[in-house]
Amino acid sequence: MSDSTSFGTVCMVGLGYIGLPTAVVFARRGVRMIGFDVNAAAVDKINAGQTHIVEPGLEEALQEVVASGHLRATTTPEAADAFLIAVPTPFREGESAHDPDLRYIESAARAIAPVLKAGDLVILESTSPVGATEQMADWLAAERPDLTFPATHGEQSDIRIAHCPERILPGRALEELVSNDRIIGGMTAACATRARALYELAVEGECIETDCRTAELAKLTENSFRDVNIAFANELSLICDRLGIDVWELIRLANRHPRVNILQPGPGVGGHCIAVDPWFIVSQVPAEARLIRTAREVNDSKPGWVIARVHAAIADWTDANPGRQPQVACFGLAFKADIDDLRESPALAIARTLSAQLPGLMVVEPHTDALPEGLQAARLADTESALAKADIAVLLVDHSQFKSAAPKLRPGTRVIDTRGAWTKAA
Repeated sequence: MSDSTSFGTVCMVGLGYIGLPTAVVFARRGVRMIGFDVNAAAVDKINAGQTHIVEPGLEEALQEVVASGHLRATTTPEAADAFLIAVPTPFREGESAHDPDLRYIESAARAIAPVLKAGDLVILESTSPVGATEQMADWLAAERPDLTFPATHGEQSDIRIAHCPERILPGRALEELVSNDRIIGGMTAACATRARALYELAVEGECIETDCRTAELAKLTENSFRDVNIAFANELSLICDRLGIDVWELIRLANRHPRVNILQPGPGVGGHCIAVDPWFIVSQVPAEARLIRTAREVNDSKPGWVIARVHAAIADWTDANPGRQPQVACFGLAFKADIDDLRESPALAIARTLSAQLPGLMVVEPHTDALPEGLQAARLADTESALAKADIAVLLVDHSQFKSAAPKLRPGTRVIDTRGAWTKAA
């Protein structure tokens, strides 16, 4: 097994929600890290010891490793002994709206190719469809015909290639990057072993070797499993609404069964993983992935149901207050509580739609200083003022700041609680 001297320098390609915490975790273990990102503003902030994302404890840890010289960021790829690639894998634009777009992986591969040398390790961490790691290796091989790769030279290749999907919970990144088990899929057994040696420098959880295609599908499977279970909870919320039953009470009672653990419903599913990854499976094997597709459709339809609930509340309010228009406030934009991450957020999608339909919509998001694109017609409000003015309050994210807000709502305010935080507190 290799020790830290086998990896004199490690390059983190992509310094976003996964890449930056990962680079910091390795740097705190004494590994010399180079962070490469095309975002010059983010690079400048990182080198100043400042984060451009919200993650508890990250800025303090970043300041520590920047000051010690174990981490620096750059906009130009540099030579290293290992490269970890954590870049976005969004949907492809156009008619095939749920097909994966690998252009960022391709761009990263072609960017680091000129600085590769024999003996280097390249690991793809980005959540990807099956076959993406092999495709990345092909892009590298096309750029560097002077080096050998696993597809043609197997165990004897100059460059080792592996896939190790991240599996962290935003808000607990620094902890889970260390404690969670890691699945390490190599293009060959030698690739997996080499990659495991790197992760064991920082990871206290078990590092489990497999092949790269299995590792790719494992990550998609984990998130599809969660998506299916969330879809069950969201479907229950629709059923309960139709039957006049409190879904939160129903789930609480059903979960008293020793072998039942129903998750909590919400306004949909967001984030860079659960809202996206299942579609990668559906895209590759549509005939077989019927349940996975249905779960995605249930969760993707939930924002529309919430919007319909808001308009029903508006109609009810205006019937009781002829000639007046209600003041509507949306609480939360992030895809989950107590973070600033807006990726694939159903709350953001709901707020954007309502903003286009309702003049003067108030939006409360304690983790931002400015409203994102698509909300120009809305106004950013603080929690207290929104609670004081709202005739219809729509809880979209159960931020800690909001959980104690229910008693502060004005009498007569119509409440649409998509998270159960106010309903259960009442």
